[in-house]
Formats: sequence, C-alpha cells, structure tokens
Amino acid sequence: MSQNPPPSANRLAFSTVTTLFFMWGFISCMNDLLIPKFKAEFDLSQFHANLVQSFFFGAYFLISFAYFIISATKGDPINKIGYKNGLIAGLVLTGSACLIFVPAANAESYPLFLTALCFLGGGVTLIQIAANPYIAILGPESSASSRLNLSQGLNSLGYVLTPLIGGYFLFRGENAEGLDSVKTPYIGLAIVLFIIAAAIKFIDLPTFRQENKVKAGIKVFRHKHFIWGFFAIFFYVGAEVTVGSILVNYLEGIMGLTEVEGIVYLSFYWGGLMIGRLMGAISLSGMAEAKKYPSMVVAALISIAVIFISAKAKGADMGLIDLWPYILTVVLSFVFFRLGNAMPGRMVGLFATVATILSVLAMTTPGEFALWSIVGIGLFNSIMWSNIFTLSIRGLGEDTSQGSSLLVMMIVGGAILPAIQGLLMDNIGVRLSLSIVLVSYLYLAFFGFIGSKIGRKDATA
Repeated sequence: MSQNPPPSANRLAFSTVTTLFFMWGFISCMNDLLIPKFKAEFDLSQFHANLVQSFFFGAYFLISFAYFIISATKGDPINKIGYKNGLIAGLVLTGSACLIFVPAANAESYPLFLTALCFLGGGVTLIQIAANPYIAILGPESSASSRLNLSQGLNSLGYVLTPLIGGYFLFRGENAEGLDSVKTPYIGLAIVLFIIAAAIKFIDLPTFRQENKVKAGIKVFRHKHFIWGFFAIFFYVGAEVTVGSILVNYLEGIMGLTEVEGIVYLSFYWGGLMIGRLMGAISLSGMAEAKKYPSMVVAALISIAVIFISAKAKGADMGLIDLWPYILTVVLSFVFFRLGNAMPGRMVGLFATVATILSVLAMTTPGEFALWSIVGIGLFNSIMWSNIFTLSIRGLGEDTSQGSSLLVMMIVGGAILPAIQGLLMDNIGVRLSLSIVLVSYLYLAFFGFIGSKIGRKDATA
C-alpha cells in the first residue's frame, strides 16, 4: 500500500473520520427509541417492533454482500475509488434516507418507515466499510486496536446523547404524541450528514491503495482467524443490539418503569461502551505504564460524569450514590483490563466471560440487581467491535478490504438476533428470551481465547 503520509495529515484524517463514528452511533441508537415509539403508535407485537433493527441491520448484509461479490469478480471497489469517495457516497445515501422519514410520518406507514430504515442502514454500511479499515491503517498495525477503540468511544458518545436529544423529540417534546415527532430529528440528521459530506469533499485525506494490482477472487477465507472473526462479529453485534433494543421494554416488564423512565438507562447501557472504549484505547496504546492506568481512571470518571449529567437532563430522579452498582462494574472492568494486559484476544475472552455472567443474572435476579446486570452488559461490550475487527483483519494484506466488507456484512446479526429475541419474548417471556444473548457471549469467549489466533487454511501447522 502507499503509506507514510505526514503525521499531521494522519491526525486530520483521524479526527475527520472519527466524527462519522459519532454520527452512525447517534443514528443506530435512534432505533432503540423508535422501537417503543412504533410499538405504541402502531400497536405492534415485540417481534414486529423489532423489525426496526431487522430492516436497518439487514441492509448491512445486502450492501456488504454486494460489495463482496463485486470484489470477488471485479476487484476491490474501495481500492479503485478510494476511501474518501466511499465515505462521501455513504454520507449522501444516509442523509437521503433520513429524508424518507418525512413522507413515512405523513402517511403513517410502518412499511415506509421500515423502507427508510433499510436505506439508512445501507448508507451507514458504506461508511463503515470505508471507515473501519481506514482508521486501522492510519498508523502502525500494533496500535490499530487502540485507534479503533478511541474512534468507537466517540461512536458511543453518540449513543449516550441520543436518548437525551432523540428521546426529547419522540417522547417529551411539544409534538411527542403521534408520528410527527419523528420528522425533526431525522431532518436535522440529514442536514448534518450532507454538510459533513461536503466538508470531506474538500479535505485532503491520505490515500491508501495496494501497490500491486488487486485481483478478483475469493481469497480471504484462507485465513482461519478471519473465519472465526467473521462469526464473532455476527454474535457480538446481534447481542449488543438485542440488549439495547429490548432494554426499555425489559425494564417496563421487570421493574414497572415507564418508557420515559426506561430511556434514562439507555444512556447508562450505551455509556458503558463509551467508558470501556476510552479505557481500551488507553490500555492498548503505547503510553508509558506509569501514565496509562491513571489516565484510564480519569477517562472513566469523566465519562461517568457525562452519562450522569445526560441522565439528569432527561429528568432522572437519582443521585450519585444510586450509581454504586454501575461504578462497581466500572471498577470490575478496570481489573479485567489489567488481566488482559493489553492483549486484544485475551481482553475479548475476559470481557465476554463477564458479559455471560451478567446475562445469566439478568435472566434470573429480581429488581435493581436485574436492572444493573443488564445495563452493565454494555460496559463489557465496549472493546468487542474494535478488537474483534482488528484481530480478524490482522495480517490479511491484499485481502483486507474484502475482509472488511465481509465483517461489516456480518453486522446482519443485529437484524437476525433481535428478531429471534422478539419472537422468544412474545412466546416465553423477556427473561428466557435473553438466552440468545447468552449463547452469543459464550461464542465470543471462545473467539477471544482460542479463535483469534492468526492462521491460514493454506498454512502448515
């Protein structure tokens, strides 16, 4: 690849592309608010309400699969058009999809909303196919997980702020009753996305392309660790989205909370990802050990403050003392960061093990214990995406972009697992429906400890 641009160019590129992580975090978390909104407005079952995620994340599969077919038959598209043009195309499609929410609200049509979500997911897919590997190659391979964790931290900030901003328009604003409340946030998103696309058009970003001709063909599956990572992305995204999707309804059923009260805890769930990702970025960085752990503590404290302020702004009736179970999970994560010793595979295994235990507790315990158990899963999801992604594409060489498109394709787990959970919830109850989440984390523990080891099917043992 043509590499080694000036460090200042890398910093500008990193800052620019990282803003996109925030935007798609905001967009994705809006789905968690749309589910209870549409469930009430259209009088839907949980299965039909969860189709919001199925159509949004189903587009990941369709677009990524199309990308894979093109790369297998014609050569890698990103290598031909460049990361910059790939990002712009994704932003334009995403912004255009946001505008479809206006006629969908006017027509009061759930199928049209689902269509808009499908196009929205398609646009975000294009952004992710370009952005994730771009962040990974903007510097040494050894620090790729650290850079991606930092970018994912800003992605999580989008999730933290969405319940505050989006929740106001959908549930608390002047037009909160009815579907007109959906229009304003999506019109605003469209405007912002078009502005970012125009800005990127006029910014010089470092160019990375293969120096040799990238040939067509399906070659990425010769890497054994990629195959395990391929399925790990499916289970990770599926589990993460499933918990976020049902959290409001789970708390309504288990704790008797209203929709407005339940939305407060979405900030804590998704905020846990922000805390863990910022701590993960520091843990996996080249920072001196003497500075690393104090910096992680400071990052965690600032993040908790941001989440708490966001919750209070949404009208949460709680004090800092009420957060002790949440703070305890943050302390626990710090211990596991130490045990992980900045080794991405080990960290995935350890965090998945804790998420497995929390899933069991959410399925079996009552009251506040159940609440903070399911909310705490978010913190232990935090380093999953960046570590799984970088572990899976590590050492792929010319197969990197093709591998990236396939990994993004497996975000389809976010379409399939919530639908399965919704079906289970309608038939056997919310607690037992979390069994699909439990199975996911068991697989991720396997991937972290065993499946993530580098290997190729055509390599000798």
